[in-house]
Amino acid sequence: MSRWKGLPDSLDQRVRQLVVQLRRLKDHSGLSLVSLAARTAYSKSSWERYLNGKKLPPRDAVVALARVCDADPTRLLALHEVAAQAWGAAAAPEAGRAADPADPADPPDPGGGADATVAGEGAPRPAGGPRVRTGSLVVLSALGVVVVAAVALLIVRPWQQDAAGRGTADGAAGRAAGAVPAFTHRVGETFDCRLTRTPGGLSAGRSRTTTAILGSGATGWDVVEAQCLLHHHGYDPGPVDGIVGENTQRAVKRLQAGVGLPTDGIVGPDTWKVLRR
Repeated sequence: MSRWKGLPDSLDQRVRQLVVQLRRLKDHSGLSLVSLAARTAYSKSSWERYLNGKKLPPRDAVVALARVCDADPTRLLALHEVAAQAWGAAAAPEAGRAADPADPADPPDPGGGADATVAGEGAPRPAGGPRVRTGSLVVLSALGVVVVAAVALLIVRPWQQDAAGRGTADGAAGRAAGAVPAFTHRVGETFDCRLTRTPGGLSAGRSRTTTAILGSGATGWDVVEAQCLLHHHGYDPGPVDGIVGENTQRAVKRLQAGVGLPTDGIVGPDTWKVLRR
């Protein structure tokens, strides 16, 4: 059994779940990182980064690991899809800071000598050409961000009126038409459960998913849906608040044990099938 380093505290829970499953699969196979590199298209250093949470493994790497370990990649790919969304959301602010025009990279030395830049002078300006002022670019970029944020707020705000589950007719019509309101959690807020039988199975009207992976700390309408369905089947997840906490995980494990599924407390495709019955 490998002695793994602790995963970074800042690592998103959804990415952490994927990495833990990949580690378990690798350990169960008995393969070393060198062996993985020899049997896949990815180097030893790449596997070291993937399995220590330093970099999200590409989808093909997940498939390759499952193949060499004689495992079904379906569950891993579902975890990877959720982890990729979390990784992209976390990387967006970093990318924005890296591209901030207020902190440009050092320009290359055009002359290769110490005289190329003197007393803060940059690369020579073209003759007669106007000089672009960085401060103006920063102001314009900031104004653009404010405008985009204001437009997004105007679009999202009406949905937030219905997000608390207060049951307005317009909100119900929006869900019936397939629109997905933004999930906004407020401390102490809970949601109503009104279950109906649909062609796709039992539904609380909060989410239609049958494949979402919901582990510890997950939030959103998929969680509200799962909590309502757990209530219906007689397994108390605690308050229907859209957050997977200890009570919800305990209820999921009891449901899984009752139908012969692995009791990992994670709602996946197999658990959804039971919940939708």
